[in-house]
Amino acid sequence: MTRQIITIADARDPRIELFTALTDVDLRQRIEPERGFFMAEGHLVIERCARSGLDFRAVLTERRWLARLEAALAGVDTAIFVADQAVLTGITGYHVHRGALAAVSRPPALGVTDLLAHGGDVLVLEDLVDPTNVGLAIRSAAVQGISDVLISPGCADPLYRKAVKSSMATVLACRWSRSDDWPGSLRALAQERRLIALTPSGDVHLDSALRECTTAKVALAVGSEGPGLSDLAMTTAWRRCAIPMSGEGASLNVAAAVAVASYARSRSIKE
Repeated sequence: MTRQIITIADARDPRIELFTALTDVDLRQRIEPERGFFMAEGHLVIERCARSGLDFRAVLTERRWLARLEAALAGVDTAIFVADQAVLTGITGYHVHRGALAAVSRPPALGVTDLLAHGGDVLVLEDLVDPTNVGLAIRSAAVQGISDVLISPGCADPLYRKAVKSSMATVLACRWSRSDDWPGSLRALAQERRLIALTPSGDVHLDSALRECTTAKVALAVGSEGPGLSDLAMTTAWRRCAIPMSGEGASLNVAAAVAVASYARSRSIKE
């Protein structure tokens, strides 16, 4: 394959418009879904995107990373834009220290009904606004076998650059759906799964609830740090569960809570 390698000397070059203003979270989380692409950052994530057969729109990198990139992108038809670090910083708005960025077409969106029809356990993310936490939570659940994810209308984009990076592209191997009718989605979920609300104020220990679900499918729900789950999620839940902790006033980051809960779910099935 003869690959097109294009040198970029000016951060204002219109050919690299897809890569501009990457630090503007609100802007990127609006325009990327609208235009049907996401940003993959770093060689490992880009390699996983290529192995998944996703369509690449363009790649941006420094010249010193070309050899590794060309190996990772074998068989992928895409232009590679090359710039020095100062120009990369001018384009993206930050110091690109992970070697490369790729604009990749989004996989087809999955509807809530299709997600629930799969029949597996579900991770429910309600209004997590930090994309890094979204990626880490999805990765933590997936490694324990929970690869179906339902997200609320106000949740950060699972395909935002930082979410994809923190998940090490695990989000690309998961089935996820964004609800546009949160009350309806929670009700539908609660009819088909035992919906467990994870909350420090829970009245049941998580292990106890999971022992009741060894043959039933569950949905583990977490809310944003601080406010936690909404009243709607709490009242819709089958159980409101706490993760036991030893320290007084102890708490867990939301992604860590998902990791603990997903492991507990995996262990309860095996026992």
